[in-house]
Amino acid sequence: MTRPLAPDKLEAALRQIGEARYHNLHPFHRRLHGGQCTRGEVQAWALNRYFYQAVIPIKDATILTRMEDPALRREWRRRIADHDGEHEGDGGIARWLKLTEGLGLDRGYVTSTRGILPATRFAVEAYVNFCRTRSLLEAVASSLTELFSPQIIGERVAGMLRHYDFVSAETLAYFTARPPQAERDSDFALDYVKRHAVSAEDQDKAMRALEFKCAVLWSQLDALWHAYVDG
Repeated sequence: MTRPLAPDKLEAALRQIGEARYHNLHPFHRRLHGGQCTRGEVQAWALNRYFYQAVIPIKDATILTRMEDPALRREWRRRIADHDGEHEGDGGIARWLKLTEGLGLDRGYVTSTRGILPATRFAVEAYVNFCRTRSLLEAVASSLTELFSPQIIGERVAGMLRHYDFVSAETLAYFTARPPQAERDSDFALDYVKRHAVSAEDQDKAMRALEFKCAVLWSQLDALWHAYVDG
């Protein structure tokens, strides 16, 4: 781009990235939501996704250390509390472990991350490194995949409850709490990006950051497909 976009046009461009690149379009998710996965494939998805969930508060803490504005830090640190919880057994990570336990996986094995795919580890660690080394604007923009997560969560819960008799609403409790959190967080991050990405160069960086995050999520599903469907 040679000229900056108006804020509403920038938002439209960011949303278009999600429409084209978000991982709800991946064939593994179509398979998962459509009831075509074996129990082992569902377990593999939950096991590998745990590593991503567990690292999210570390990623957010990395971003937090780069924020000089106390008001901004107060807002961002809520993300960490959402995942880590305010006490033992609370928060998104604990709810994800209830999912893996409900699928028959041993908690110690899940938290050890010994069973995750190498590509999962590489993609997730690349995301943390991105947020550590790129500008604050790019780090915040990379979180905007949350704009699209409520839709995929609705599809996931409805599809898994419909198709898998080994899944219950209690097993999927993580997804009950997550949509309002994601909406709150994405609204804040989108407003930040629209206010701070004022030059054409910064707007391009914000869009590339969102594309990168979409690729992080997509590559994790590529790994699952290769290892458990084709492999």
